[in-house]
Amino acid sequence: MSLFSLFSPALARLRRTAMAALDTLLPPRCLGSGKIVDRPGMLDAGFWAELAFISSPACACCGLPFSFSAEDGSLCAACIDTPPDFDMARAAVVYNDASRQLVLDFKYGDKMHAVKTFAPWLSRAAAAMIGETDIVMPVPLHRKRLWRRRFNQSALLADTLARAAALPCLPDGMMRKRFTQPQKGLSRTERHTNVRGAFAVTPRHQAALAGKRVMIVDDVFTSGATLNECARVLKRAGAAKVFVVTLARVTREEF
Repeated sequence: MSLFSLFSPALARLRRTAMAALDTLLPPRCLGSGKIVDRPGMLDAGFWAELAFISSPACACCGLPFSFSAEDGSLCAACIDTPPDFDMARAAVVYNDASRQLVLDFKYGDKMHAVKTFAPWLSRAAAAMIGETDIVMPVPLHRKRLWRRRFNQSALLADTLARAAALPCLPDGMMRKRFTQPQKGLSRTERHTNVRGAFAVTPRHQAALAGKRVMIVDDVFTSGATLNECARVLKRAGAAKVFVVTLARVTREEF
């Protein structure tokens, strides 16, 4: 019997004791309300009730939830009028006051530990596409914006989803070759113009993407301009299909 096997039960008990003491001093709190919860990453019941998880009926292409009954395979007016370059998009929750707080705290408030809470939400949203996916990758940040934020929140989400699905993740599969102004405040047309030509496949990964089915991960689907441009670039580089999954989805015209 090894020394490790002799001492491991004692070490396990010591760890549990230390964790219990830490929880007493710094009890886990809800990511949204700040109220004390049972485990790290949990949301309290009141805040959970404010989240609107997306389910059917929804647009078969972009995943926009319908407020009325619709047959499977139905498309929203936007996808009928201008079919997107991606093959399917899905999101976990509606972008409302509650989910906005979670996204902004994660993105700008250094709450990177929230990714563990978001992981099952993303997996659920991606369930219809993950079986057909070969590679997962995030929407890239320009190096200037990455330097300011210190991390790419989409890359964290992509890595977490890929690990859960046992799929390869290419965090640098695409690059942002042009610095663009923030999309907030721009009209739908301006958003598409703003990101046109802003992305490119990283040259050393181009061969790996040929014929592959790629899933792009981002935090919020607003107008879809950024995600659609990424899909267009990936398909021009040889990707067979492009899927999209986001943590949240804007469901109204106001951006």
